[in-house]
Amino acid sequence: MLLRSKNAIIYGGAGAVGGAVATAFAREGATVHLAGRTRKTLDEVAERIRASGGRAETAVLDALDEDAVDAHADAVAATAGSIDVSLNVIGYEDVHGTPLVEMSLEDFDRPIRNATRSTFLTTRAAARHMIRQRSGVILTFGGDGGREPIRDYYIGGFQVALGSLDILRRQLAAELGEYGIRVLTLHTGGITETLPEDFEGRDAIVDMIVGKTMLKRAATFAEVGNVAAFAASDLASSMTSASLNITCGAVSD
Repeated sequence: MLLRSKNAIIYGGAGAVGGAVATAFAREGATVHLAGRTRKTLDEVAERIRASGGRAETAVLDALDEDAVDAHADAVAATAGSIDVSLNVIGYEDVHGTPLVEMSLEDFDRPIRNATRSTFLTTRAAARHMIRQRSGVILTFGGDGGREPIRDYYIGGFQVALGSLDILRRQLAAELGEYGIRVLTLHTGGITETLPEDFEGRDAIVDMIVGKTMLKRAATFAEVGNVAAFAASDLASSMTSASLNITCGAVSD
């Protein structure tokens, strides 16, 4: 098992990406600590993991709440003995489909604020314990901000948010490396499984995502979970400050 005896906190653990990563982590031996705002969905993911023989704990908290994030991380470290992995995959409440010049300041600013605030708070809370351990892995998700602007789809402040996280990842890696802490981004080009079958405009979005790939398909939730488990494991112990390309060839590194 790649993550035997590790403790991983996943913020947004009840979501599709969070649940997929939690499932992969638990399969590889980690105890997953699922944090989010809705008890029911958190418990559903935890029960699925336990039913498969994994270990999962849940906590209701808002990743934008400084005191709640700090208190939860302190509690996990105290009861579990360590925080080995931290991943933030909360929703950013981004608005798509509106040109920037027609978008309100609030809609533009919200995903940037939510992404940077939650990632800063969750990373800081975990890193304080990882520094004492002199080990740990911090993962961010979604992309590296993109090298080219998106011309065929209005994405609002979301791409700016990813660009901010890209810079944050690099800076955190530089500051935390001396303590044995690695910081990595899971870079997808879009996961078509996130789109409900009845979502208006789904086919056009799927075609846009898949059409850019070399493999002519998008990454799956399961594949994201597998890459995350590898990134968090000692098999990736020489990797930090890197963006792991899970774009199926939509981006060529």
